[in-house]
Amino acid sequence: MKKYIILLILTCQFSLAGTPPPNFRQYLDDCDACGCSASGGGMGFSSMINKNFVGLRYFYQSYSSRDGIFNDSKWIDENFNTVQLWARIPVFKNFQVSALVPYHFHNRELSTGEQTISGLGDITVLGMYTVYQTHKDSTVFVHTLQAGGGVKAPTGTYDSDNKGSVNPSFQVGTGSWDYLLAAEYVIKHKDLGLNTMINYAFKTENDKHYQFGDQFNYASTLFYVMEGSKFTFVPQLGLAGEMYATNKQYKEDVPNTKGDILFGKLGIEAGTGRFSVGVNGMLPINQNLTGGRVEANYRWSVNLNYSL
Repeated sequence: MKKYIILLILTCQFSLAGTPPPNFRQYLDDCDACGCSASGGGMGFSSMINKNFVGLRYFYQSYSSRDGIFNDSKWIDENFNTVQLWARIPVFKNFQVSALVPYHFHNRELSTGEQTISGLGDITVLGMYTVYQTHKDSTVFVHTLQAGGGVKAPTGTYDSDNKGSVNPSFQVGTGSWDYLLAAEYVIKHKDLGLNTMINYAFKTENDKHYQFGDQFNYASTLFYVMEGSKFTFVPQLGLAGEMYATNKQYKEDVPNTKGDILFGKLGIEAGTGRFSVGVNGMLPINQNLTGGRVEANYRWSVNLNYSL
């Protein structure tokens, strides 16, 4: 049965997040609605050096969107900035709890002038259990399979007016309780490994009668661990995929709100002692967001972690 579970997860070969060695798990994506998340979208939530840690992370997303609903509406730049406190804490053997606390400050230049929003985002808590793991000295290949779930609380503010934007995700929160399922499989041979991840977010209706569409993320990343006497380096190369269902308002579908996007991703993390620093970048390969009225340009992030 374990072999079939591993085979199923291996069929999803694109990566959304940074890929750690087998004992460094990957955290659930925090994105909402057509790639332009108020929560930060698609960069992933993992440390490649620290197994259990607390840290601080900044990530930036660049988008272009139509300033209006018409085909000849001009394109404007949208900048999504997030500072995030994150942590991974072991609770008992083979079970860890992760917490993600984001603060957002976004801006864009509309025809009516510059618009800025800022504030605490939606807090996510996620638990993961190690379902299967081989011993390093018992096989040529090391396998690790984790599965779990969590919840995203509506701690961020949702603005139902959104000043007429065609981008429903120019928010600091969704205003809804959302529920998360995730699984991650890692296969590693010596210092070379492949990480494959899938996760699904079930979105609920907020008190403004708006419901962001459910979201599916799938991921696969190749990584290599280089250990020196004082420093450890982990470069990575992968692909990242996100799919979004149609949003709803008063139980009715909102046109041009579903979408999908595929990214290429490159990153590296370096660590010494209890500290590590990571840098990641993502570029879109193919995308179809909000009926073509929103386009992702690029994303990048930097993080600093302290090992517990």
